[in-house]
Amino acid sequence: MIQFPKPEVEQYFQVSVIRQFAVNADESRIVFSSNMNGTFNLWAMDFHAEHPFPYPLTYEGQTSSFIKMDGEGRFILTSLDRDGDENYHIYALPWNGGQALKLIEGAADDKYFYVQMSEDGKRLYYVTSKDNPQFMNSRVYNLETKEDKLIHEGSATSTFLTGVSPDEQVIAYSQSYANTYSVTYVCRKGEEPQCVTPSADVVHIVGDVCFVDNDTVLFVTDYEQEYAYIAQYQLSTKQFERVCAIEKESVTNLKWHKETRTLYVVTEKGVVDKLYAYGYDSGELVAMSLPTDIVEQLSVAASGNIYVLARGAVCPTNIYRYAEGAWAALTHNVMTGLTAEDLVDPDIVTYDSFDGTVIEALLYRAKEAVANGYTIFWPHGGPQAAERKQFRAMFQYLLAQGYHIFAPNFRGSTGYGSSFVKLVERDWGEGPRKDCLAGMEWLFAQGISSREKLFVFGGSYGGYMTLLLAGRHADYFRAAIDYVGVSNLFTFVKSVPEFWKPLMERWLGDPEKDKERFIKDSPITYLDDMTNPMLIVQGANDPRVVKEESDQIVEALRAQGRDVEYLVFEDEGHGVVRKQNEKVLYQTIVDFLKRHQ
Repeated sequence: MIQFPKPEVEQYFQVSVIRQFAVNADESRIVFSSNMNGTFNLWAMDFHAEHPFPYPLTYEGQTSSFIKMDGEGRFILTSLDRDGDENYHIYALPWNGGQALKLIEGAADDKYFYVQMSEDGKRLYYVTSKDNPQFMNSRVYNLETKEDKLIHEGSATSTFLTGVSPDEQVIAYSQSYANTYSVTYVCRKGEEPQCVTPSADVVHIVGDVCFVDNDTVLFVTDYEQEYAYIAQYQLSTKQFERVCAIEKESVTNLKWHKETRTLYVVTEKGVVDKLYAYGYDSGELVAMSLPTDIVEQLSVAASGNIYVLARGAVCPTNIYRYAEGAWAALTHNVMTGLTAEDLVDPDIVTYDSFDGTVIEALLYRAKEAVANGYTIFWPHGGPQAAERKQFRAMFQYLLAQGYHIFAPNFRGSTGYGSSFVKLVERDWGEGPRKDCLAGMEWLFAQGISSREKLFVFGGSYGGYMTLLLAGRHADYFRAAIDYVGVSNLFTFVKSVPEFWKPLMERWLGDPEKDKERFIKDSPITYLDDMTNPMLIVQGANDPRVVKEESDQIVEALRAQGRDVEYLVFEDEGHGVVRKQNEKVLYQTIVDFLKRHQ
């Protein structure tokens, strides 16, 4: 019989990514953002067609941050950045696609964040850095008259409009002091703002605000609790009320279905998501199935049909619809020539860290036929995020090359309670680093890996941790790959986007007050001990971890004669999204790993 060769890198990266989607009013059409033609564009599928098939709406080849379809089928609103710079501007498209028309003029480095449309589809509410880059302004744009009006001016800290009441007389806005400290206020026109939680001085978060009516808002909060729950606030009575909590699960997403007065709720439980329906009047909470493990986006149509963008460890991102009691996939995004059985689903494991804290981790084991005995240690980005059972083409390609992958959710990770996620604040380089070391020791004790057969590879905060481990614990592994990682906390804190800067002191610290800690926790402090071979990867347009962060560590290592390779993508930002670049990146990574086995 015919013997086919082992799949090459191109096969693993033929799979597309879907970033977000929208469903039109009569559910006859979906529009989504995908890189299915090599770069990100908007695509549509019409379900009234005899054979629905995706077709392109844009050709700019840029990422978007939202999609909104006009209820009467006249236009589509979206946003586009430029080569990963994350300076999104708002555009309108003809219903069947074509040239994108910029709706609101601004400088190239201005940022625009969509919030919502008015119920009659005539007014667009948005947040912008224009005229107020550090604190942000909230505005409303009239699509008919072109009037663009300021409705709230940010001050003191990063301020974002989060919702508008159905009659457009009440706005909700958040004031953020950290990822874990975000206070929300509601304000009726002509009246004083009201905090939706009992005290703005208690550290907590509020998110996913939705108006039940013109007097009542529902939202997610962890106010005085470990796990985020559903709460509500009434303006007329100034009453805060806990509505629904789910034990040891954090609510992450709410969608209100006004026709049935039902809340659809997504929760985070460690490395997987859960879905529930909550009857607002009955108080009944019903668990629902999901088509796969991780929900990226949730939408509920007027009919009650539920749409999700979801993925799992062996399932790429796809859009699914729940109707008549069952899920059906609307897109067929798969890996070319590979099935779920060809891929690797991780084991969920735990280990005790240096102080007894239990750390959950994902362990991907390369299939026995290809396993080469080497393991990649993957510290995730964020840091206030988590590695979850989510599809990564890169992981599956590395596994097919024979490498095990170990991904710990060290302190600071989401999904394990409010106290746990705060542990990384002003402690980027101590507790999380020791959690990583404990994870390596666990791998050694289990016989899964050894110091001679371990690599470290991480991106963003994970790149920072990779560099820090390379500087402080080079003897634990063979070589390191840093992908858009922070190298110097002093320069990083000054280079972040302006609207991040009010959050930096609580998140990272103050470079003057915390000078000794900044020195201790900066990877560049440990240049003399960075003896491992290293590959450093950077996007030239990265606004979060700017190119200078990688430039300085590369220059310093090369000045000391170290073995360091540097790969820069001129048309990428904080992550590689163009297929041609993905292939180059991951082939470079595998070549680097094989050279240093």
